[in-house]
Amino acid sequence: MIHDRRLTLARSDLADEVLEGVIRAERFAPARPMRLVVPASAVRAAPSIEAEQVDQVLFGEEFHVLDSEDGFLWGQAARDGYVGWVEAPALSPRRLEPTHRISALRTFFFSEASIKSLARGPFSLNALATVTDTLGTLSRVEGAGWVASSHLSPIGSGFVEPATAAELYLGAPYLWGGRDSLGLDCSGLVQQAFYAAGLACPRDSDLQRRMGAAVAQGDLARGDLAFWRGHVGIMLDEARLLHANAHHMAVAIEPLSEAIARITANGGGDPLGFRRPDRAGASAAD
Repeated sequence: MIHDRRLTLARSDLADEVLEGVIRAERFAPARPMRLVVPASAVRAAPSIEAEQVDQVLFGEEFHVLDSEDGFLWGQAARDGYVGWVEAPALSPRRLEPTHRISALRTFFFSEASIKSLARGPFSLNALATVTDTLGTLSRVEGAGWVASSHLSPIGSGFVEPATAAELYLGAPYLWGGRDSLGLDCSGLVQQAFYAAGLACPRDSDLQRRMGAAVAQGDLARGDLAFWRGHVGIMLDEARLLHANAHHMAVAIEPLSEAIARITANGGGDPLGFRRPDRAGASAAD
């Protein structure tokens, strides 16, 4: 059996103990659950700040650690299963059960129960929070500070449809491997949109192309996904595509017909197909 290296916490010398008997490795060990304590952190392909960013972890999300090197920790993001290296200071061994998620595109946490106090952030949509207290219009998040209660939704509630969530990112800069409100790539945008809808979603476009059922271009509707080789976007209606792309270097809206013509002319090929994702998927936040 061939295992996807992006989603398998294993190397030839070391692998997660749950994979013993499934893959070959010199040594197996248990992964340590840790939690991100900064607004967001890159997941990199190698233990260096200059290495490719392949994903991101957001505040409150778990990252299961198996190795360390040069100030980085090697492990697997619990939410989307991606494997890579995260800077060690961004993670804490203290585990907290999330009670809420951030439901605003971005927000700040304050050091005291006052919007005039020291602000930290911004923290992005779908980050996870453990609320321990409320005072007026603010809620205290364990390990982070105070945040506007209106920018939080209890786990399992406050969802919006994926296309509506994706529209919040309009104009956000394009960033390879990104999935927060300050910069994200095409599949990161789709993943965040589905998380905001309470639906699980894989990280990369080739994996997302397995979701749901095929739909003809002539039958496209809001929330359907359009795929090219290495690229994905979400339809706002039967004719308009919203996508994070390197042409605009931003999240942009354009007619699907124009996107098809431009991508084809630039050597990206014709669309690989269109999919209508299953809206009955499991909650991504629970």
